Amino acid sequence: MNPKVPKEPMPSQLELIAKDILVPLQATFRHFVDKALSLQDRIQVEFEQILLIICKCMYFAVRSYMPSALSPLLPSFCYDLFRILDSLSLDRTSSKDGSMLRLKTAKRSLIIFCTLVTRHRKHTDKLMPSIINCAFKLAKQSTCIAKLDPLSERIVSLAFDVISHILETGPGWRFVSPHFSSLLNSAIFPVLSLNQKDIVEWEEDTDEYIRKNLPSDLDEISGWAEDLFTARKSAINLLGVIAMSKGPPTVSSVSKRKKGDKSKGRQQRSVGELLVIPFLSKFPMPSDGEETSSKILSDYYGVLMAYGGLQDFLREISSEYTTTLVRNRVLPLYSLGQCSPYLIATANWVIGELASCLPQAMNADIYSSLMKTLTMPDIGNINCYPVRASAAGAIAELLENDYVPADWLTLLQVLVNGLGSEDESEASLLFQLLGTVVEAGQQNVATHIPVIVSSIAGAITKHLPPIPEPWPQVVEQGFAALAVMAQTWQDYMPDETKKQQNQEWQCGRAAIARTFSSLLQQAWLISVKPMDSAICSTLPPPSCIDDASALLGFIMQSVITLEEVKELKITELLAVWSDLIADWHAWEEIEDLAIFSSIREAVNLHRRVDYTDFFMRRMSSHISSGSTRTIIEGISAFVTEAITAYPSAMWRACSCVHALLNIPRFSFETGTVKQLITVAFTQAAFSRFKDTHNRPAGLWKPLLLAISSCYLSYPEKIKQILEKEKDNGFLLWACGLAHVSSSSFEPSLSSESEIKLAVITLAKVVEQLLGSPSDSDIKIYRDCFVSLMEACIHLKEVGQEDEEEEDGAGDIENEASDEESDDDEDSEEDEREETEEEFLERYAKAADELSEMVEEGDVEYEAQELELGSLDEVDIQKTVLSLVQKHRQILIQVQALPLPYSVFQRVLSTFPEYGLLFQVS
Repeated sequence: MNPKVPKEPMPSQLELIAKDILVPLQATFRHFVDKALSLQDRIQVEFEQILLIICKCMYFAVRSYMPSALSPLLPSFCYDLFRILDSLSLDRTSSKDGSMLRLKTAKRSLIIFCTLVTRHRKHTDKLMPSIINCAFKLAKQSTCIAKLDPLSERIVSLAFDVISHILETGPGWRFVSPHFSSLLNSAIFPVLSLNQKDIVEWEEDTDEYIRKNLPSDLDEISGWAEDLFTARKSAINLLGVIAMSKGPPTVSSVSKRKKGDKSKGRQQRSVGELLVIPFLSKFPMPSDGEETSSKILSDYYGVLMAYGGLQDFLREISSEYTTTLVRNRVLPLYSLGQCSPYLIATANWVIGELASCLPQAMNADIYSSLMKTLTMPDIGNINCYPVRASAAGAIAELLENDYVPADWLTLLQVLVNGLGSEDESEASLLFQLLGTVVEAGQQNVATHIPVIVSSIAGAITKHLPPIPEPWPQVVEQGFAALAVMAQTWQDYMPDETKKQQNQEWQCGRAAIARTFSSLLQQAWLISVKPMDSAICSTLPPPSCIDDASALLGFIMQSVITLEEVKELKITELLAVWSDLIADWHAWEEIEDLAIFSSIREAVNLHRRVDYTDFFMRRMSSHISSGSTRTIIEGISAFVTEAITAYPSAMWRACSCVHALLNIPRFSFETGTVKQLITVAFTQAAFSRFKDTHNRPAGLWKPLLLAISSCYLSYPEKIKQILEKEKDNGFLLWACGLAHVSSSSFEPSLSSESEIKLAVITLAKVVEQLLGSPSDSDIKIYRDCFVSLMEACIHLKEVGQEDEEEEDGAGDIENEASDEESDDDEDSEEDEREETEEEFLERYAKAADELSEMVEEGDVEYEAQELELGSLDEVDIQKTVLSLVQKHRQILIQVQALPLPYSVFQRVLSTFPEYGLLFQVS
């Protein structure tokens, strides 16, 4: 489907398939349903295969559209599906082929019901009572959940999903509400309670137990939730939907609602208050030392699971309600001397789920309880990793919801001490929490970073593989935590006027940089040192290259002298890093942000301290034997590839092009290197531009400006390259540059450096075109000259805008606040329910805007200042004035280059000195 179209027409092929194939198959389907169900004690595989195939065909037919030929047959088809589903007895299914096929058909039937309820309400309203009854029967088979195989459990899960889908519809309340009590008692709660399957899974695969039973992805309870997959997740979701229900809106209550009266919705009590919480309250809390097999413990496990699904409900009612519930029904578990780890892990998870609802007043007690369970040892043969993992998750949720521990250092020490664990899962868990703690603590934690960073790096080193292979998750989590620390320390930089604090910060940064350097040496230089000549060309793995790049960037920022470059082995690290990123192809926005940042740091490092030109020298590393690529060539290979990648990467790469060409000091010996990378940049940028040049797009600007820096470096060479890439390629690029530099182009050149680069380049292009004038080129150099003059005016205006913006900032803020208050009043007056047509129009418009954003990349890069190097020293007005004086006779020929009158007037107004030059003698 195309989301940009409000009402997309039915595909003609689908209509044809439905009419000529699916409609005739309905009689066949009914025939085989009768045959299959008549064989009560045995299953015919051939029949079941046919039923499954037809169900799949029907699902794909109605998944997005409703073919007109099928809609009259829906009642008959659904009736046959009801018969199939009613025939199921999930606790007695076998693993034979026929039974599995019947279960797959049942699963597909429930998926069809979900689709019909979600997308085709007007065709299924009359079928809802039957769909509900069918789903209820299947959901109530959850009483034997411990005995069900995965496919049978998936069917129960889908039955819950069907009910929650229906409950979210208009008539849903009428059909579902009479069954609320029965659903809680006979379907939902049995799934939530602890069973033997849970205990076995805890013992055999703790990670799988956590994924299925302590999920972190229940961010939003919704009747439209999909892909929950487990019966427990679906039951929790349905319970949350039920708890939020307040009954159907009545016509009288809607019509009588007065403007500004927001209390009426709150006066109506939800099912959560009336039924769910009272139902859960009747289950007693286990006593100290309660046996795992006891029904009390099993039921209370279910109670805790239920609380975890009520976060949306609890968020809507008073905080006192939540406080009472947590204080009386959850926290007492932590006081029991021998409480079951199954309950403690679930209690931790509940606190994590309810973290956004908890009042700050009780967070200290909760945090204290969680800290105890974070270091809970194994109990006999019971592995308590799920307890520690859920505690870590809950602490992270508390911190992300603005809880501030009284003592950050104690928390950090607990985490650092735990990192010594040989168990990779334990260490990985603590590294992840450590990153969250540092991110939440910011300045409170930053002061402790120099003290703990060495221990953290040592813990990571223990898990580095001895041979070049992808790093384990624990190492990746460790590098991620260090990257957060690096950013936090940089953000913590004190004001330069505070000398004492500044000196301490500089010392801390130097210590952190030494630790980072030692770790990267261990990871890149020592761990992968070749054991024999057979692997002498092996590079270290590109694992977590983004976080490793962040550490390398931090090291480079801290370097002030060439001696520090040698001490920290920056040259060697840069050589390996540039080789790694040169072969990088796994483009993903999250994964390469720090790489671009480190490229800029590498260029700045070269500008500050590279007096020996290590940035340009060809070196043969002991790791990549035979490779004599310079550091700048490796970096440039990455940038060249990035130009062809996703839009945001292209923006960043084009920004790096300017830095790599304009900042480094290229000597006569290294001039060949510059020419090679300039050609590569040009080819990549022009190839990307050719793909989009048929329509002006936001991607034009960075590409054309990148080629501009290349052109100014080697005008003749780049002109040849452009002509080689495409006939009249040079003119195509020049025309594009003129277009983006004109006053009519959006997004316009916005930063001073962008405009300056465009002016210098256009002046050079106009001069080159006028050097060998051709009648066919008249329009091109007319456009270029007009854009050149407009850009000159724009450059002068930009210099004045900042002052005007500062003066008018206060007035703008006041106007904005007034507009907001007006909008609030208007929204109250105009509040009404959106029609279907309006919704579809709005949805299509939003989809179109989103698509355009994805195509053109991040807006944040549009106004980026470019590194121009020596070009920044060029006197723009002198350059343009010299061009006009030199070619005055050609420029003032009316048939060759008339300036539009509006532009001519703006030029004279901005630069009066041009008046005489444009007069015809």
